[in-house]
Amino acid sequence: MSAVETRRLVRSYPGRKDDSGRVRLALDEFDLRVERGEVHGLLGPNGAGKTTLCRILCTVLLPTSGTAEVLGHDVRAEAHVVRRSIGIVFGGERGLYGRLTARQNLRFWGALYGLSGRELRRRADVLLERTGLSERADDRVDTMSRGMKQRLHIARGLVTDPPVLILDEPTMGMDPVAAHDFREMIKQLRSDGRTVLLTTHDMREAEALCDRVTLVDHGKVIATEPTGAVGALLAHRNRVDAAEVPPETLAALRAMPGVEAVEAGADDTVRIMTVDAATVTEALRLLVAAGVTRLSTAPPGLEEVYLSLIGKRGMSVRR
Repeated sequence: MSAVETRRLVRSYPGRKDDSGRVRLALDEFDLRVERGEVHGLLGPNGAGKTTLCRILCTVLLPTSGTAEVLGHDVRAEAHVVRRSIGIVFGGERGLYGRLTARQNLRFWGALYGLSGRELRRRADVLLERTGLSERADDRVDTMSRGMKQRLHIARGLVTDPPVLILDEPTMGMDPVAAHDFREMIKQLRSDGRTVLLTTHDMREAEALCDRVTLVDHGKVIATEPTGAVGALLAHRNRVDAAEVPPETLAALRAMPGVEAVEAGADDTVRIMTVDAATVTEALRLLVAAGVTRLSTAPPGLEEVYLSLIGKRGMSVRR
């Protein structure tokens, strides 16, 4: 049994129509399978259907047609079971009460799920310790940093000890240090054996955390692949990274047939994108002949695959 599975899932919004006047589908025959214990990334531009899927899995929205299951339980017929099987973590400020302390927030959410007394107090204290918030447990949430609030979001999502976590843009707006700490927490959750479904625009985050990724656009699944093998979707392409390339060599590379792009990077580096293996060989010969010694080649990464299959519509890659 998979942790999450959707089959021919459709969600329409009758009031929204496309350019041809037809009802626009937020999810269109959407098939997804997330295995138990994996971190699965859901990647796509704004409006691709990612948040709609999360809302259906959380039982906030009902499917128009098709099925969605969490741990084998249908989100429509067994919504009460599904709700106890999942934890939900949103990015931003949603879901926390600023005038309450961190401890009060957790006890409040735990009480909504039926926890009480000693068990509720113990659970809140354990989660505050695990998320590194023990020293701030009795501070009001509106005095906390963005990173601390996101840690509290994680604690809230874990208050019922759910086997499945749904994270919708969890690092949105975080500074790099807070985002790094958050990712370490996700790795710990994976080591616990939990299943994590992560929606993100951050390609580096997806590459660092996800076992598999699903690319989504216009409510459809474009591809699902192991993160390390996603470059095979563009097997005919490759890239060459080089440093300290003379200007005349750069000009020759840009004019070379089979070179798709020459992109400047940091610290006097460039990335040469090619359309076939033969061009890689020719580019390397030209660079070596020019005396360039800092060279490396690699298949396309997740960002290149994303841009090729989906494009830049609505995309932001955090640097």
